[in-house]
Amino acid sequence: MAQVEIRHISKQFGDYRAVDDVNLTAANGKFLVLLGPSGCGKTTLLRMIAGLERPTAGDILIGERNATRLHPKDRNVAMVFQNYALYPHLTIFENIAFPLRVRGAPAAVVEKKVKWASSLVGIDHLLARKPRQMSGGERQRTALARSLVRDPDVFLLDEPLSNLDAKLRNSAREELRQFQERVGLTSIYVTHDQVEAMGLGDMIVVMHGGRVRQVGTPEDIYLYPANTFVAHFIGSPPMNLVEGDDRILGFRPESFMPKTFFAATDAVMPIDFTVQRVEYLGGDRLLYGTTRAPLQETRVIARLPANMVYSPEAGSTEAFAVRDQDLRYFDKNSGEAIGTAAERPRRLAHG
Repeated sequence: MAQVEIRHISKQFGDYRAVDDVNLTAANGKFLVLLGPSGCGKTTLLRMIAGLERPTAGDILIGERNATRLHPKDRNVAMVFQNYALYPHLTIFENIAFPLRVRGAPAAVVEKKVKWASSLVGIDHLLARKPRQMSGGERQRTALARSLVRDPDVFLLDEPLSNLDAKLRNSAREELRQFQERVGLTSIYVTHDQVEAMGLGDMIVVMHGGRVRQVGTPEDIYLYPANTFVAHFIGSPPMNLVEGDDRILGFRPESFMPKTFFAATDAVMPIDFTVQRVEYLGGDRLLYGTTRAPLQETRVIARLPANMVYSPEAGSTEAFAVRDQDLRYFDKNSGEAIGTAAERPRRLAHG
């Protein structure tokens, strides 16, 4: 395994800059997730690390080597694609063995490594089958095993779970994380799915418009967004953002609750909330509505546990609140985070 260091990497396609001066480090043996909406530059960045795209500017270091101009075959990286790219006419054994056959590995080495890799991902009993006889999850594991037999320094994954159904994605995500921890490879994973990012990543890189907007642990990204883009992109439902005279106030839907549910000793900001619609989601209820005093009127969402004994009616105005420690503040012009969670802006109220 090896550390990957990205230094001032940019990629230009004609007049369009897909990746704009990105600096990143994927630490040895860690799972780094590139997260962002479609067109943010995350897949282009991954392809540059793999050597499938050449940077317009900047350097890529893999371990101690400057790999910026190396051919893909000379980088010792393995890549799992969205469609797995398995050979339909070959058995699972032969699909996994293919990289070793190309390198001219002896038959005994091929058999030993294929059995080791297939056992690691739990498909050693399926080696005689062909891809069409496999489920989506089993094909995904085949692609992982095929990459693993190459003994790569770095593992690159481009939305490998996107073709699976929702239930299978949940189990595959857990398997993938356990797999990465067992093999200890430096892994870089691309996704637009924040649940995947939060569940898999040791570190998350949030990208937008070809640039890095924030790098941090899943907890840091969620609790302390660096700007309004991250605040609104991360979380389902996203963070509520309410404009004041000179700042933007942010608070997560689960932090926005009826005032009576807070302790008398809690320091809170009271907010009048007019409920417009209640949505029952099993374990949670989402309350959609608008803020009132002391904030300007803005559509917001509250997320309450379904077992909370509280039944507001649509059209009612309720006394809600957010603890001071759960408030976040952002600059109104730049959108960047400012101050601390405990700092109350002087002129947040409308008017």
